[in-house]
Amino acid sequence: MNAPRTRVQRRPVHGVLLLDKPLGLSSNDALQKAKWLLRAEKAGHTGTLDPLASGVLPLCFGAATKFSQLQLDAAKTYRATLRLGVRTATGDAEGAVIEERPVAVDAPAVAAAQARFTGPILQVPPMHSALKRDGRALYEYAREGIEVEREARPVEIHALDLALAQDPSAPPAIEMIVTCSKGTYIRTLGEDIGEALGCGGHLTALRRVATGHFGLERAVTLGALEAMDEAARMACLLPVESLLADHAHVTLHGDDAARFLSGVRRRGAWPDAPRIAVFGDRPRALLGTARAQAGELIPGRLLSPIEIQQILESPPTAAAAAHGIEEATA
Repeated sequence: MNAPRTRVQRRPVHGVLLLDKPLGLSSNDALQKAKWLLRAEKAGHTGTLDPLASGVLPLCFGAATKFSQLQLDAAKTYRATLRLGVRTATGDAEGAVIEERPVAVDAPAVAAAQARFTGPILQVPPMHSALKRDGRALYEYAREGIEVEREARPVEIHALDLALAQDPSAPPAIEMIVTCSKGTYIRTLGEDIGEALGCGGHLTALRRVATGHFGLERAVTLGALEAMDEAARMACLLPVESLLADHAHVTLHGDDAARFLSGVRRRGAWPDAPRIAVFGDRPRALLGTARAQAGELIPGRLLSPIEIQQILESPPTAAAAAHGIEEATA
């Protein structure tokens, strides 16, 4: 007879968890596991990371989900290994081998490929992806052996470092470090680099080491999170405003703060700025985001009074200190 399942009592949790996602787990499965461990009512991730990729995956809880789009749009940095001379159906080690070619690649050829694929490029999305066509994900067509025509899309490779692997006993490979815009497929980039080198290739390892200003150095694994007690798990959370690190700060006082929280524009001597994090002063608390234009502070995404109260009543998070962004008061 099966033991009865323990019912988890959910609660409001607000903040950001930097998860070091393991291999073999989907982003949603990782999110649901972390959500269960924190007993959180509301959670969302900031863009998928393939099951065959590991690395930093910011998870947003409660009020932080209102600003998750900022991380969806952020640049990402990856480390990858490109095996040369072997092409697979999926562009990674999971796919069946579809072609093998000899490899004759030297350092000047790698340097030329690095220059060619740095900056704005066009990229054809892979069939093994979650992009939709007629309501179905491309990978569903791929599983049925159907090839769907895809248009090339512009992406930006902000930085690219390619180096021939130095292990003579291993198959020929290139170690890659890539910083790129959202929507970039690293598997496809690897395949395209392999084609440019005349031998083809596929990824054998992929790890995301940064998304926006969040890096792996502050990320926690699911195993470590599971081993912690509840207080330690909560202490891993970064505050909601950690998502707004590139925003200017404005602090509003008294009635100005209350009116802003109601969605009313405020007037003041603020310089024009597209991204502002707005705080109330007594007690100090994030109210939401805004933009400043022609001396007006124009509300963007706002927290609710209930969310603000819940955050104020919560224990301090691991990074509740200020993020070093210059503030303006009004």
